[in-house]
Amino acid sequence: MSVPLTVRESGFGVMLPNFDPLRLGTPPLLAAARLAEDLGFDSGWVGDHLSFHPPVLEPCGALAAVAAVTQRLVLGTGVLLLPMRNPVWTAKQLGTVAALAPDRLVVGVGAGGENPAEFEAAGYPVAQRGRRLDEAIGVVDALLRGEAVDHAGPLLPVRSPMLEPVPSSRPPLVVGGRSAHAVRRAARFAEGWFAVWLEPERVRRAIEDLRAHAEEFRRPVCTTVMLVFVHVTDDAETGRRELERFVAGQYGMPVEAIERWCVIGGEDRVADALARYRDAGAEAFVMMPTAVDVLGQYERLAGVRDRLAASI
Repeated sequence: MSVPLTVRESGFGVMLPNFDPLRLGTPPLLAAARLAEDLGFDSGWVGDHLSFHPPVLEPCGALAAVAAVTQRLVLGTGVLLLPMRNPVWTAKQLGTVAALAPDRLVVGVGAGGENPAEFEAAGYPVAQRGRRLDEAIGVVDALLRGEAVDHAGPLLPVRSPMLEPVPSSRPPLVVGGRSAHAVRRAARFAEGWFAVWLEPERVRRAIEDLRAHAEEFRRPVCTTVMLVFVHVTDDAETGRRELERFVAGQYGMPVEAIERWCVIGGEDRVADALARYRDAGAEAFVMMPTAVDVLGQYERLAGVRDRLAASI
């Protein structure tokens, strides 16, 4: 009998390279996935954009490929921009990944909106994306449970038969975002909250809000998954230069915009920074390497993971 996956089992994970912010060519997605599994990481995640500053591989297709070269690694979308996607086709794509990687998929979703042009290209307006996200979550969740859907809208009217194959267990859902609306949405619909670009104290306060909302909605408290941008290095100057290139290539903005939430330094320094998030209530981590050598960062992040575990 299938044992359902929990968000907490995403444990200590890494972002897999499906973006090419430094314009180095096709990202080493499959090599990274194999190495992440060989190094004992718990999960590998991919991001989502239709069109953004760097070239990007579509996340569901990327995870289908990763499923074929891994056996144990939990696969996560961090996060799908669901308001600019057809929810039925998205459920079909996710169901395909779940069939190829049974009980290994975590579905992360978010509102997006950083690039209105990609919403226009997809055929969905960027306005009201939060409300469309709420509706789409219900549609995708029902389809992944093996249910037919007859949803009247008002923004996303959907009528769909059951989609097969049905996942062996319904993939857990995480909701990303820093806003109060995102935290409330996670508490209302999801098993996890995917946090990014927050200080530990802000994370602590958000977790208090998650608990209050969980009581309001009569649901279990979400697991907090913390995405942290890191460059594990003994050369802080080089690390900052690479971070600057990464932020410019990934987001088209100056490094100063997010630098205070990024960690540059050796294994001990990075582990100490993560420990502060753990003390604030984070229960799982996803590391985003901001270096040219992503695979080399995985090697050093394994050391960070071991130090963090030893500090409990």
